[in-house]
Amino acid sequence: MDKYRDIIKAPIITEKSGVINQDGIKYVFKVDHRANKTEIKQAIESIFKVKVKNINTINAKPKKRKVGRYTGMTNKYKKAIVTLAEGNKINI
Repeated sequence: MDKYRDIIKAPIITEKSGVINQDGIKYVFKVDHRANKTEIKQAIESIFKVKVKNINTINAKPKKRKVGRYTGMTNKYKKAIVTLAEGNKINI
């Protein structure tokens, strides 16, 4: 498996991420919770062939869920809000 593909899990496509992307240069990704900003930047630039200007990260904590009589927690993950340099675009 490619190291960069293990860091970037999936794009987050919600109404809130759509509002963030109104100007067309910010994208939200679900990333591995152990990844730092430098690794995320290298992965985005390598996979999508774009130039990254800035990255903001948010740790999403696990939430309690109940299925029948069993209780558990959801997986923890990290959100990365990626700002691209002028003239770059990602097709999601």
